[in-house]
Amino acid sequence: MMIKSAVTMTSNGGGRDPDIELFVKAGSDGESIGNCPFSQRLFMILWLKGVVFNVTTVDLKRKPADLHNLAPGTHPPFLTFNGEVKTDINKIEEFLEEVLAPPKYPKLAAKHRESNTAGIDIFAKFSAYIKNTRPDANGALEKSLTKALKKLDEYLNSPLPEEIDADSMEEEKSSNRSFLDGNELTLADCNLLPKLHIVKVVAKKYRNYDIPSDMTGVWRYLNSAYSRDEFTNTCAADKEIEMAYQDVAKRLVK
Repeated sequence: MMIKSAVTMTSNGGGRDPDIELFVKAGSDGESIGNCPFSQRLFMILWLKGVVFNVTTVDLKRKPADLHNLAPGTHPPFLTFNGEVKTDINKIEEFLEEVLAPPKYPKLAAKHRESNTAGIDIFAKFSAYIKNTRPDANGALEKSLTKALKKLDEYLNSPLPEEIDADSMEEEKSSNRSFLDGNELTLADCNLLPKLHIVKVVAKKYRNYDIPSDMTGVWRYLNSAYSRDEFTNTCAADKEIEMAYQDVAKRLVK
């Protein structure tokens, strides 16, 4: 079953938009958006670019023949751009940033190199924590995840160079920016936010772990994302995310 839906954005300037179709993983009903941070990453990028594109959800249990012919051996996400199939996520991101460029489309690359690597190890620490079955290892793995989140929190609370007033005698205490690289979503956020949301949902459900409330930067970051259509409308429902981790989140065996 494939569900098609057109996402129409208002693009800046004239000229025809390219013909783009994004294929993403379907949820358990075979129609809605499924749990896949990589699908959401590309969905967010296209939405933020303000380009007109179609989205097709693909039920992996009943992968249709025409899709198999289009991209043999490939799982979503992938896209077609003016009929050409593109399957490598990182290369797709680079390609879209290059071809959907100003003045018609916004540039989405982060200005600060550190924004691209902030939170880079969180998902790996989370995966080790959630797959662990040994109670004796649980504490150390939880601590490791918390430490990775703390590092992200520190980055989000540290002012970026443009937030520091060179003429002020006072030391800038902390940043109150919404996202990694400022107050606008960038490619760095499209990569990290879908994963961070999964960490929040799954760790709570299967380990009763909450991101500590004193991590004000991380919570400001998540809440900023939840206030943006580009994030909420491209995200799988919490139940879908929980279901996807049902078999992955191992029980702690005493």
